[in-house]
Amino acid sequence: MASPQDRRDRNDPQDPYRLLEQCLSADRPGLRRDLRRLPKRPRSLAEVPEALRLRIADSAARLLARAEARPRPDFPPDLPVNQRRDEIAAAIRDNQVVIVCGETGSGKTTQLPKICLELGRGATGLIGHTQPRRIAARSTAARIAHELKTELGSLVGYKIRFTERTIPETFVKLMTDGILLAETQGDPTLSQYDTLIIDEAHERSLNIDFLLGYLKTLLPKRPDLKVIITSATIDAERFSKHFHDAPVIEVSGRLFPVEVRYRPVETEEAEREDQRDLYDALVDACDELHREGPGDVLVFLPGEREIRDAAEALRKHHPPHTEILPLFARLSAEEQSRIFKPHGGRRIVLATNVAETSLTVPGIRYVVDTGLARVKRYSYRNKVEQLQVEKISQASANQRAGRCGRVAAGICIRLYDEMGFKARSAFTDPEILRSSLAGVILRMKSLHLGDIEEFPFLEAPSSRAVADGYQLLQELNALDGNNALTGIGHGLAKLPLDPRIARMIVAARDGGCLKEVLVIAAALSVQDPRERPQEKQGTADAAHAKWADEKSEFLSWLKLWNWYENEIDHKKSQRKLVQICHASFLSANRMREWRDIHSQLHALIGDQGWKENEIPATYDAIHKALLTGLLGNLGCRSEDSMYFLGAH
Repeated sequence: MASPQDRRDRNDPQDPYRLLEQCLSADRPGLRRDLRRLPKRPRSLAEVPEALRLRIADSAARLLARAEARPRPDFPPDLPVNQRRDEIAAAIRDNQVVIVCGETGSGKTTQLPKICLELGRGATGLIGHTQPRRIAARSTAARIAHELKTELGSLVGYKIRFTERTIPETFVKLMTDGILLAETQGDPTLSQYDTLIIDEAHERSLNIDFLLGYLKTLLPKRPDLKVIITSATIDAERFSKHFHDAPVIEVSGRLFPVEVRYRPVETEEAEREDQRDLYDALVDACDELHREGPGDVLVFLPGEREIRDAAEALRKHHPPHTEILPLFARLSAEEQSRIFKPHGGRRIVLATNVAETSLTVPGIRYVVDTGLARVKRYSYRNKVEQLQVEKISQASANQRAGRCGRVAAGICIRLYDEMGFKARSAFTDPEILRSSLAGVILRMKSLHLGDIEEFPFLEAPSSRAVADGYQLLQELNALDGNNALTGIGHGLAKLPLDPRIARMIVAARDGGCLKEVLVIAAALSVQDPRERPQEKQGTADAAHAKWADEKSEFLSWLKLWNWYENEIDHKKSQRKLVQICHASFLSANRMREWRDIHSQLHALIGDQGWKENEIPATYDAIHKALLTGLLGNLGCRSEDSMYFLGAH
């Protein structure tokens, strides 16, 4: 506890500790530490050793130089957020945390950093600006740089995985949530920033929830740090309460009205032979919009595979002067940037939900919404996380519709009915409530975020779910008896996968059976594609018999995979492949999902520098690798009966 004399000294403008407020925020922790190491507390700068005094003076001079070089932005009056600019600026000036709530199209993503610059923020440290996805971080940085009339990578830069374009003179730094979270490891007080904008917080990814909890504990230690949280939905009160009733400012959304039309396609019939499917409905919707007049179309689809199939269907149907562009996270930066380039004629952009919020595709007048997204959800029955296609929430549907009210009155065609829309959940479930807590605990341990029981989450998970998470990690040998990460645990934490699946893949790498286990691991991550209708169970079993393996159900997955890959290599059309799947009592959608997951796993091991085995793996090697992740699924036959007892 500081003495009365210390408190008087710190109110003295010549007190060295007070002078640190005139230094760059990134320099303050080191300077403060060195001041505390002095044998006697200095009461003036004259009592500070010369070398330390020079460092303080140098940091203060660099801060003044940054303040002089700070960009002077201008603000387009037509954006809704700028109509409340003075109110937003006053709230940021007078409060440590501000919540800005506004629909898609309000301009908050590009204008908030400029409002901060106008307030004088960005001089003592960077204005950090997070986005949920790499493509959004990069494109938003380019847009803000353009508005500030500077080159990307100078006054405005970005940092994403494997790429950083910033210089010491950078004022605004765009990055993904994961990058900022990772920076807490080397800089626990985030001292290089004087302002943080957490954009699209309504998405409630694990990274966003981790950041919001971390910032809640950090802010009392960093009274100079300003935090602005943006949400595109009316759920902003939850964020406000989390930060002790922080003020909420609501701004209007899109600039023009949007007409919503419902053109449902029955998904149960989509795969039936000779029936209108999702892609037929999509082509019909694009035709309808084409008749409405000029303007580009943005189509929302759940994944890469669906984008490719939709592109194939549209190219067969539309004239050559219609440009069809894909947009998803794994595209190269060059391919993604094509959507921002000017063009003649008509353009149809086929996108995943990367285009739902922070990424604005220019020139869009029409939207086609399939109402579907690929979502990771933990299966309590199978004890694994599965990536599956689900119906989006009402909030997400409204976000999608809002993408076409930017340049003129727009039209959104939903490929589902109005009753179905009203029956959907209001908001998307936060990722922490649909994730394996074993994976959450593993991530928190690797990031040194403390115990999950003590962490200030917006919505804390149940104690039972937490206990299950710890039990699974100990079963996988990822935690020791003191719940600390083991060597295996550190390895699993590097793989953004369900811990059980990750454990199998690590064991397969060591056992020389990575090629086979990737196929099986992907199969365990989706719903079983084999169908057994109640009225045709015998026929379905006979159709499935060609993939059966007398020794192992897991090896039957490999046989099914090889059969499907052969069918794809020799397919005459996508429709023919769907018909072959139905004749074999397989779900074409789930088979497609299986291939998608496998390609993601394959890309992931490539990032790790691992290679698949060239020699076919043995039965023993495959099953030993699988067992490392499935110990809880072992059964033990009782000596007194023929019944099996579960491991738990």
